[in-house]
Amino acid sequence: MDVPLPAGVRRLAEALAAAGGRPYVVGGAVRDALLGLAVTDFDVEVFGLEADALRRVLEGLGRVDAVGQAFTVYKLSGLADVPGAVDVSLPRRDSKAGPGHRGIAVVGDPHLAPAEAARRRDFTVNALMFDPLRGELLDPHGGARDLADRVLRAVDAATFGEDPLRALRAVQMAARFELTVTRETADLCAGMPLRELPAERVFGELEKLLLKARRPSLGFGLLHDWGMLPVVAPELIPLEVTPQDPEWHPEGDVWIHTLMVIDRAAGEISGLDRPRALAVMLGALCHDLGKPPTTKFEDGRTRSRGHEEAGVAPTEALLDRWNVHTLLGYDVRGQVVGLVAHHLKPGQLYDVRDQVSDGAVRRLARKCEPDLLYRVARADCMGRKGEWPPVAMEWFRERVEALDVAVRPPEALLKGRHVLALGLPPGPEVGRIVAAVYERQLDGAVATLEDAVAEARRLLAAP
Repeated sequence: MDVPLPAGVRRLAEALAAAGGRPYVVGGAVRDALLGLAVTDFDVEVFGLEADALRRVLEGLGRVDAVGQAFTVYKLSGLADVPGAVDVSLPRRDSKAGPGHRGIAVVGDPHLAPAEAARRRDFTVNALMFDPLRGELLDPHGGARDLADRVLRAVDAATFGEDPLRALRAVQMAARFELTVTRETADLCAGMPLRELPAERVFGELEKLLLKARRPSLGFGLLHDWGMLPVVAPELIPLEVTPQDPEWHPEGDVWIHTLMVIDRAAGEISGLDRPRALAVMLGALCHDLGKPPTTKFEDGRTRSRGHEEAGVAPTEALLDRWNVHTLLGYDVRGQVVGLVAHHLKPGQLYDVRDQVSDGAVRRLARKCEPDLLYRVARADCMGRKGEWPPVAMEWFRERVEALDVAVRPPEALLKGRHVLALGLPPGPEVGRIVAAVYERQLDGAVATLEDAVAEARRLLAAP
């Protein structure tokens, strides 16, 4: 087989071999190469070199950063044609020493046999090893066959359960690569003590599911079928027993609809940065959490009046559970809450489009990003059985783009310093004037700084 290697990784392998080591590219890079996917991350496991000797070789090739406490992984940066860092480590032995994902005792052993080192990995498709110098695949546990058969299988059933995070890893990998989980592995996953896991590790796997799977519903279906929702996302459980009006939702209950919506949303995040893509996916997942408490059968119809606002509290509870706040400086949490609270707005505005003022659209941009709202609303519209053209959403997109508020509301023309320059002393009144002028700006009555200053003067002169 062939794993496309950057020049820097090949030079790394040659230097390690010259020092007496036997380097292998391991894990996801080999799996992805077999699947015909782009290979971007490289992990290298080095046999036959003690840790000190390994570090000396690496220091001659680039910047070396050691990470980990019980066991050291070297991150090597600065290799040719490698934009990030390559993880370089020794083979290691794992053993259970305490509860949870962190309760794994890890010891490096450069003299382990490759097949034994691969045994500690979670799934056979991740236990593949590639010799970059000989161009040979080492597959001691049948991972290549499982990939060909589209199967996800634990490497070692006896030790698989020592790390409960593997259950969530199975969920996201099965969805991302559309693999069938073997019955034995599924049973192991269903019995995992997920409560031992910290929130950030749980959400780390769910983020991969939401952002990397073509059909995230496959993973959430496994969470449901394996009985994981009570621990991972209890807020989603009531959706399955909440009916919908069959005229508008012929697909069935809110759970079915939500799964269809997140699959649609996965196709709507192209071109977005990671925080915004995550906000869209979480908004799609949570958009109907307010339906269980608001759904009633009235006048022969199933209705969920006010479910948008009712969805805010359970959305916040779920985001708290997953410890979702900011990401790379972006307020993911605030956006998700705004998307849930306003996900029907594009359709509502379209229904009265001849009466909708520019100010109303601009004010909506202060509550959530209209471009993200467009994507969530579009996924909601089309995430149903049947044909539902997103006419309202396309109208909304054109309107916000014409007003240049697709990403953010207009910046306030009038600042506090302008008000102070008019002679008003510092204090709360400055903020009141700035806010009042901004409201006029949103309505279109103020279009320039000169207009804004004139409006401030008028307000100051008013009795």
